[in-house]
Amino acid sequence: MNKILKWEDLNKFEIEDLDRVNGINNSYANLRLFGHTENDILVTLYRDRHSWCPYCQKIWLWLEFKRIPYRVKKINMFCYGQKESWFLNKVRSGKLPAIEFKGQVITESDNIIAFLEKEFGALGSPITSGDLLETRELEREIFRSWCNWLCRESFNFIDNSFRKKRFKESISKFEEILSKSKSGFIDPSVSNSGEIEPGVGDIIFIPYMERMNASLTYYKGFNLRSNYLYINKWLTLFEGTSAYRGTQGDFHTHSHDLPPQMGGCYKESNEKQIAFSKLIDTGEGLGNFELNQNYDSVHYSKIALKRVIKHKDNLIKVNPYNKEFFEESLKSALTYMITDEVIIPEKLSGKSLSYLKNRISVPRDMPIISARLLRQSLNKIELLSNDNEIDKIPLEHRYDQDPRNFIFD
Repeated sequence: MNKILKWEDLNKFEIEDLDRVNGINNSYANLRLFGHTENDILVTLYRDRHSWCPYCQKIWLWLEFKRIPYRVKKINMFCYGQKESWFLNKVRSGKLPAIEFKGQVITESDNIIAFLEKEFGALGSPITSGDLLETRELEREIFRSWCNWLCRESFNFIDNSFRKKRFKESISKFEEILSKSKSGFIDPSVSNSGEIEPGVGDIIFIPYMERMNASLTYYKGFNLRSNYLYINKWLTLFEGTSAYRGTQGDFHTHSHDLPPQMGGCYKESNEKQIAFSKLIDTGEGLGNFELNQNYDSVHYSKIALKRVIKHKDNLIKVNPYNKEFFEESLKSALTYMITDEVIIPEKLSGKSLSYLKNRISVPRDMPIISARLLRQSLNKIELLSNDNEIDKIPLEHRYDQDPRNFIFD
């Protein structure tokens, strides 16, 4: 081939369109029917536009596993954009998630689930049941110990070791519960087809466990999956469901969307932390530590390509670095991703590729594997450039991810 593919050539690599409404769970859907009609919809879910909010993920998962038809309205989070005025008129606090049911608006994720259970029945145990009381308390205990270790700066070794010890004590309780489960879930439910699926007890845990696994790996060099056998099994069971994979973020996204949400995340410099964070930042990814499933790389590369082509004009417009070089550099990276051929453009901008690599958001833009393959390709071409100045990702906010320049669908 020996040439960088043009947009019209890249566009020939077709992939079957996703059925957003009745197919597998996906972040692009504004309507989910599960074979019902629009007249059957009673629930509207208001969730964050970038799929960063863990509490939104909890309600999203509950509706998907329960297969309740619903509409989706996507709202900005304050850390990356201005909250929509029409939503503030509906929910004065601006809190997410929220649902609307027959004109009634409910906020707070646990309250939402309790309300939905009264209308549609429980998923596993009822959320207010005594059986889940200790489970819910443990989830909050683990959350607090995680925040204490991740989000508070340690000024000496003893202080940091104590916080790490407290987290490990808390997470070990979760590991022990899972070790006694025959199904591998905390609160198993049975689907209409007779399959064992996670219940609400598991759905309460998964959003922050996903974020803990990413953030502790990146900032502390501590990976949950490699340290806890039954947690690894539990995560793998979740990843075996398309309902969960449609909501799942990756390590790169969480490592860089959490600081402005959490008020800061602090690194513990050690050999593993340095190695893990480098693999995450370059886009190489951490393999099965992020997603423990087999996959077809050709299929997921085409998904990434299709998503880039859909937004290419805006991607080119908003990139702040070397605009005159970016388009050809991007096509070079996409050519490599699709054909495995490295063809260097005459004018190559590494920094503009780095900027894009750092702003791919999972699952907002594409699935984990697609994002991994795209980041790897961008990084491959980026490293061939003499322009390797580091693009710094903001820590106090993420206004660089302001959605006004895009339609994220």
